[in-house]
Amino acid sequence: MTNKTDKNSNTSRAGAQFQIEQAPSEISMPTFMLLSAPIGYRWPAVNLGDIVATTNAVEQIPCGEISKALLRHVFGDWGEVCEEDRRENDLSLREGFRLLSVYTTSTGTKFWIITEADRSVTTVLMPEDY
Repeated sequence: MTNKTDKNSNTSRAGAQFQIEQAPSEISMPTFMLLSAPIGYRWPAVNLGDIVATTNAVEQIPCGEISKALLRHVFGDWGEVCEEDRRENDLSLREGFRLLSVYTTSTGTKFWIITEADRSVTTVLMPEDY
């Protein structure tokens, strides 16, 4: 496992890089550890590429909840998307299109995770950041 030492970039066990869209002196985010698969999912369904988060998302979502949501997303658990979006994600997973997951924190804050079609980047963001 390769870890970068600057506060703006880390490498997770799954090989995805996490970057914060903010000056490194302002905030630091620990490495996401994707250690175990949720029951019923294959390892892993989604290649996350680089993982980035908007400043707004980092300020509103606890790191542990981002980690849990990324773990769900990587295994194809799309969270609270509607049935039509769930079917679209399943098709997108097979065909290589963009993926969208929707999750809610324990305090009721809704946030999104989007993985680009080319799987180069996954973004954690608030709906208003889109």
